[in-house]
Amino acid sequence: MGGEETGSGRLVDAVRAKDADAVRESLAAGADPDTVGPDGLPVLCAAVAAYDAPVAEALVEAGADPDRALPDGTTPLERAVVGGSPAVFSAVLGTEPRLRLPEEARERLLALARRWYETGAAEELRGLTGARGPAETARVLDDDHDWVWEVTLGGRTVRAGHGSVLSALEWAFRILAPVDELIARAVREQDAAHVDWWAVRSVLAQRRSFETWTAVVAHRYHRSPLNRRFVLDYLRDRSFLRYHTNSAAYYDKKEGAFLADWAAAETDGEMLARVLDTYAQYSHPDQRAIGLRHAGHPDPRVRREVPWCLIDEDVALTAEAREALRALTLDPDAQVRLSACEACRYDEELAALLDDRVGEHTADS
Repeated sequence: MGGEETGSGRLVDAVRAKDADAVRESLAAGADPDTVGPDGLPVLCAAVAAYDAPVAEALVEAGADPDRALPDGTTPLERAVVGGSPAVFSAVLGTEPRLRLPEEARERLLALARRWYETGAAEELRGLTGARGPAETARVLDDDHDWVWEVTLGGRTVRAGHGSVLSALEWAFRILAPVDELIARAVREQDAAHVDWWAVRSVLAQRRSFETWTAVVAHRYHRSPLNRRFVLDYLRDRSFLRYHTNSAAYYDKKEGAFLADWAAAETDGEMLARVLDTYAQYSHPDQRAIGLRHAGHPDPRVRREVPWCLIDEDVALTAEAREALRALTLDPDAQVRLSACEACRYDEELAALLDDRVGEHTADS
């Protein structure tokens, strides 16, 4: 008994210290992942309250129960939904939630996430605490890349990532929310680095139907540049995923043609640069021609993307493409020159030319 108590105590201390490695060591030594802390709650709740996704993940992976009934009638998973941190929510969600949770529990979680998203974190806190006055907000990273607002009012703090949580929950339960509604969630904060944007990207990239694809790419013609940028992020995600299905080649060709048409018609420099950046992820017969068409574009952001449209590892460079790349290595914009030089490494003749230049520069020095 003493050993078990010591192991549990070490686990509690490790959770409090936010030390995921120490948590895993305690669990490996036999500590109960559902250990109850001094507050009478399982230590998973402490990780949720501290927005400690690595510790929460370690506990759940070791068997901590995210659906355990707590004294107030909630569960650790419900607390993660209310907490509004997508990273913590994902860590606590656990495996096969659609099969694990009864319909009533699934509906309760969805309603909870939707209410917090639609009402807003500050107003929900106001209702819970009775506090008046403005809430304190701070922009914080929720994981290594994406940010979220952290909202404090009446002595309570939540993260306002409930749009991301809702999107992830819907997909976990295989509820196909309307594409337009999802994209509206993604762009609401008007920042591609927000957690809601990333969650919607992830969900839509995993939805493989032609209906979903058609509804997303239709936003190419949306009046908002944010919606158009979202389409490009979506296609980039799809190009990375490269689904191993019989329809993969069909979509690659269709998406390449879609981006070729877009690149030919786009007049905004910033958007065109993004289109070319995404287009370069695909193989398309017009890619080199479109790259050549924009090699002299007045916007350096566009010229920076041109080299990657000209290079094809499977097809030798034409004389025209080689000359365009060589000219871009002398571009007045340093980032254009860098991009062109990196692309030249894929062609023996141009790589040799660059090496000669470096040798001449070294000799002159």
